[in-house]
Amino acid sequence: MKACIFFDVDNTLFPTSEFAELARRNAIRAMVETGLDASERELYKGLQRLIREKGSNYSNHFDILLKRMGVERPARYVAAAVAAYHNTKSSIQPYPEVPKTLMELKKRGYRLYVATNGDAVKQWDKLIRMGIHLFFEDVFVSGEIGEEKGPSFFQKVLARARARPSECIMVGDRMDSDILPAKKLGIYTVRVMQGPYSKGKGKADAQIRKFSELLGIVKKL
Repeated sequence: MKACIFFDVDNTLFPTSEFAELARRNAIRAMVETGLDASERELYKGLQRLIREKGSNYSNHFDILLKRMGVERPARYVAAAVAAYHNTKSSIQPYPEVPKTLMELKKRGYRLYVATNGDAVKQWDKLIRMGIHLFFEDVFVSGEIGEEKGPSFFQKVLARARARPSECIMVGDRMDSDILPAKKLGIYTVRVMQGPYSKGKGKADAQIRKFSELLGIVKKL
């Protein structure tokens, strides 16, 4: 019998890619409005290049961007960008069917967890802002576990949740980090077909396009 369900966060519980795009463009616009002599297009291209180099979780994108542009005394522009980026967080919302589906799963007696890559504070921030953090019995983040999602990560998560692989379901959008390592341990996998990774090759035990379809899948199990 399946008793535990683990969820990825980004592009599974909320549209991360859409939010990141909006937040970055708002940050760039704020720098220009504060007086930075550069075009939004130029800044955005530079920021995208930095994100590819440093990764999305790097904390000094704006500082490095302005340094590369030769901007003297960049503090006010960085402050404007950071403020605009964080103000955009007020618009964070989960996918429409997420809260109701999580509530129904809790009513049915499932133990719900988060298993995600990223920085623990940032992932908790998302869950709290979306108002869904209380649905989960625990939140397992690679930044705290000490390694990115893979078989070893999931072994540690299973131990902390005191669950066997045969009792668990992993729900996520990425084959490489959500589906394949969980499946390797014998966890039943459900792939959410939305967001930028939905077109990647590979197959989970089940696939859903609407989050509420998860209810039908777990009922059959």
